[in-house]
Amino acid sequence: MIKGFEKSQFSSNAIDGKPATFDVYTKGEGPVVVLIQELPGIGMETLRLADRFVEKGFRVVMPHLFGPLGRLSFAGNIARIFCMRREFSIFAKNKSSPIVEWLKALCQDCRDKYKVSGVGVIGMCLTGNFAISLMADDAVLAGVASQPSLPIFAQSALHMSDAEIAKVRERLEEHGPMLAYRFKGDKLCTQAKFDAIGKAFNDDQERIKLNTIEGDKHAILTVHFSNQEGSPTEEALGEIFEYFSDKLAS
Repeated sequence: MIKGFEKSQFSSNAIDGKPATFDVYTKGEGPVVVLIQELPGIGMETLRLADRFVEKGFRVVMPHLFGPLGRLSFAGNIARIFCMRREFSIFAKNKSSPIVEWLKALCQDCRDKYKVSGVGVIGMCLTGNFAISLMADDAVLAGVASQPSLPIFAQSALHMSDAEIAKVRERLEEHGPMLAYRFKGDKLCTQAKFDAIGKAFNDDQERIKLNTIEGDKHAILTVHFSNQEGSPTEEALGEIFEYFSDKLAS
């Protein structure tokens, strides 16, 4: 159990019509932001990010998809992901991982449970692309893709189908652009990845705001986040707070 968070479970048959159940941790009151963990896990850095959203007046809903809680386990979680082939397809081009359908069901449940018009989502690293795919769902009104890295070893490809891209484009035209971030020198989310996203979504108008910030690290909002005033990561988080406050206002 993570201190200060309410633990529950959410089940859905969204993955190939078969039951899938994961723990979900919730904290705060207000507009709902679904915070999707990155590959190293739900470490203290992710918990601090969740707390900052709570301090800003948001309700954070954090599904626990794999790995330990309260600490990072990079190598261990890579092994876990390879064992979770029903949920994750990390090498797949032109289609999303099946876990996206479960996450859509969770977002729909949050919208109905908390009686809001829709939720915001944040995906990071392994799950960064998921935030883009989730924008296709009516329950999702705002999204942030931080250092989206899938598919692995294919930076010029996208981890979503043509049908998904078309639906996301349509929803972003309706609700306005979402946000994406990467460090300039990131080797896991390179300029080629942003070029591919831009080609798919920003051909005739800006549907995804592609923000590249100075630095050669990777995890903008967690492990490599700096809260020093004026730091590029602090400025990025401030932009994200404003974006969600605007998009999720009742």
